Amino acid sequence: MTTELDEALLRSLTPNVLGILVRRGAGFASAEDAVQEALIEAVRVWPGDRPKDPKGWLVTVAWRKFLDMAKSDAARRRREDLVDEEPAPGPTPAVDDTLQLYFLCAHPSLTPSSAVALTLRAVGGLTTRQIAQAYLVPEATMAQRISRAKRTVSGVRFDQAGDVATVLRVLYLVFNEGYSGDVDLAAEAIRLTRRLFASIDHPEVAGLLALMLLHHARRAARTAADGALVPLADQDRGQWDKRLIAEGVEILQAALARDRLGEFQAQAAIAALHADAPTAAETDWAQIVEWYDELARLTGSPVVRLNRAVAVGEADGPRAGLAALAELDDSLPRYAAVAAYLHERDGDLVTAARLYGEAAGKAADPAERAHLTRQAARLSSCW
Repeated sequence: MTTELDEALLRSLTPNVLGILVRRGAGFASAEDAVQEALIEAVRVWPGDRPKDPKGWLVTVAWRKFLDMAKSDAARRRREDLVDEEPAPGPTPAVDDTLQLYFLCAHPSLTPSSAVALTLRAVGGLTTRQIAQAYLVPEATMAQRISRAKRTVSGVRFDQAGDVATVLRVLYLVFNEGYSGDVDLAAEAIRLTRRLFASIDHPEVAGLLALMLLHHARRAARTAADGALVPLADQDRGQWDKRLIAEGVEILQAALARDRLGEFQAQAAIAALHADAPTAAETDWAQIVEWYDELARLTGSPVVRLNRAVAVGEADGPRAGLAALAELDDSLPRYAAVAAYLHERDGDLVTAARLYGEAAGKAADPAERAHLTRQAARLSSCW
């Protein structure tokens, strides 16, 4: 944990470091992002290894971060240019076989987890790192899993389609990657799920489609004009797409009426309760906790129980939420962020600020990291 002296020093050096990066040729916005990354690194490193030249250290780390971001951005633009340079396609058949490819990659010779990983990599276009993050495993572990899956099917005839549950899992993960903004795949996942919904009478297909529509309806309100994340409670609900919400709720209600509950229907029910609340204060948190109980029973997922702790904190107070959180492994992704929020709700601002900073250091998504950093700074200024 950085000392108050370190924090004061970081604040005083930030404008100078930012100015140096701009003079070296970095754009102001890019320089700001790089300096923020360097500050997070300082919070992590300095308590155990304070540099002799703090300013020089910050300049060096920030410039390295800027160069890494510039290289990544250049590579992205090159990929986009290559797409633009491709010749216009000629006549194509009206049939889209993408969904069929999903089913074929979900081959019966593979375990469900291996089939999902292979499909995300081969058809969904996700990187090994993105898939590993979705599965909460190290990137090297996921690379080995994908390699084994490729070897397993290398001599297999792809004439047996996989099961619907595996394909639904793939579509859900593809949608989540698109929804996060890292890869723009959300619309494609919705399109394919609509096609599946039209061709298969399955309540979980309906549940997944409803879930996607309800989440997608809030997309315009999730970020501010400057790209900053906007928490659900602070979102402008006037920006939510009422048409998508109505469609999602209608599909969900029809699926629930069949009394064959699955995890996607349960998740969609939680999303529908959020969408139904005119304001954040009017959210039916008690009912959301009940749906999280159902979802935990269906999945056994620790991430579900982590989200449930937030709902318990809203329904029964932050102390109850912290008690539910204490039952979970603190190494879970976003555990520190949830703990920070509940401690803030409970009035322990010092602990909350420390945990927000810890969560920022662990966040993989830049927008999420920036949001958590701002939360830590906001609370630190209160004393």
